[in-house]
Amino acid sequence: MVNSLIPPRVQTQLHNRERARVREMVLAAKKEDNPSCAKRVAVVGAGVSGLAAAYKLKLQGLNVTVFEADQRVGGKLRSVSRDGLIWDEGANTMTESDAEVGFLLDNLGLRDKQQFPISQTKRYIARNGKPVLIPSNPVALIRSNFLSTQSKLQILFEPFLWRKNLSKLSDEQESVGGFFERHFGKEVVEYLIDPFVAGTSAGDPDSLSMRYSFPELWSLEKRFGSVISGAIQSKLSTKRESKGGRAGSANKKPQRGSFSFLGGMQTLTNALSNELGKKDLKLQCEVLELSCCSSNNSSLHSWSVSYASQQKKMSDENSFDAVIVTAPLHSLKDMKITKRGNPFLLDFIPEVIYLPASVIITTFKKKNVKQPLEGFGVLVPSKEQQNGLKTLGTLFSSMMFPDRAPDDTYLYTTFVGGSRNKELAKATRDELKDVVTSDLRQLLGAEGEPTFMNHFYWSAAFPLYGKNYKTAIEAIDKLEKDLPGFFYAGNHKEGLAVGRAISSGCKAADLVISYLNSSLDVKESSH
Repeated sequence: MVNSLIPPRVQTQLHNRERARVREMVLAAKKEDNPSCAKRVAVVGAGVSGLAAAYKLKLQGLNVTVFEADQRVGGKLRSVSRDGLIWDEGANTMTESDAEVGFLLDNLGLRDKQQFPISQTKRYIARNGKPVLIPSNPVALIRSNFLSTQSKLQILFEPFLWRKNLSKLSDEQESVGGFFERHFGKEVVEYLIDPFVAGTSAGDPDSLSMRYSFPELWSLEKRFGSVISGAIQSKLSTKRESKGGRAGSANKKPQRGSFSFLGGMQTLTNALSNELGKKDLKLQCEVLELSCCSSNNSSLHSWSVSYASQQKKMSDENSFDAVIVTAPLHSLKDMKITKRGNPFLLDFIPEVIYLPASVIITTFKKKNVKQPLEGFGVLVPSKEQQNGLKTLGTLFSSMMFPDRAPDDTYLYTTFVGGSRNKELAKATRDELKDVVTSDLRQLLGAEGEPTFMNHFYWSAAFPLYGKNYKTAIEAIDKLEKDLPGFFYAGNHKEGLAVGRAISSGCKAADLVISYLNSSLDVKESSH
């Protein structure tokens, strides 16, 4: 009754203050009760993986220092607010498919800042030069005219054709395109898989490794033969487990689907950096060398970090008990690492291909868009280049989130480049403007010039999970095995999605905590 008299904004402020007070009390208790709280951990990279790792470590009472070469935190989460517009120049949405995402949302108090897109189930794929609504579920797909009769029959018979046909299972180097064509046919690859992987990773089906791009589906085939049967059985099993786990629990189930935040995706990384505080963040500090040496007074190994600051001044920071690196593998390869005074050669780290992408923001007056579409966005299959479409796809940003633009304006986010057209990603602003305007004219009936345009170029937007990506995973495993107290996290390890990057960072933090605690146990048993 009393709460109902307090304005919602004030309730939120009081809740956040109480949450901060409780967190400080918890940290203080941990520092008294847990000897490992005096330990120090260095985190290299202030993208979402590094920030998530640092936050989780700090919650455990450890002292954390984050080193970031850029002048800002957030990595590929980059939001801009200007002239009544809000847009993202990197990832635009995420999902709560990983438990660690829910952990962060709850602990950071971000639930009330989540934004779920309007009509997010309405998604389009270009076909014959025009946007076509994708059926929202498998039954609707079979009933629709989106695919040919032959393709629909291949989908319907997949559970029977692959039930026990184990001799035809995927090998470790099979491409995404090869896998899905075996199961569902060429048309499914060209008009469903191709645009999907282009929109999520800027890759193409023939270059991507099935095992590392879709590890869950790859495993389902190994277990069940049929991807459809495996998915159904896996879902039923998960439901049974969740029902058993929920007995007597009143936990609210998170809303499904993609989401962003008020103010854009960077709201998440800003919240993480605010929790860490300025003294724990060293911006414009490029790590050049990591040194690992044995400690005489501990079972732990001691790490030192050498870095160049904004003024190019070399500095050293010593006595870290563990290090988490979230920098891309090509950046790690450029670092110097020593172990007990001897160079630790990094020649076993393979060359990873990085895909470039340009993000183009445009606005049009609503009266000038003759065929506006309600929904999430439209993806463009590579085959549609023959119909004059050159972009990877466009998000209907102000359709999803109406507060991102004035009422009389449509805001669009368009992606260009990837493995499909690396050179076009590097084109000039005017060339990209012409390409995007042409595609939007054809797909949405956008007339005239955009009233606003912004261009951001990512030279290494995504690592390519290619057919030989196993060598990259093996290199990461070798680093963690041969360097005591060294841990790696980021989108090179568990997936490209924001949720996967968060999960990777949190898991690395858990490994650090286990490492520190096991070292303490060794020390105590030796006395």
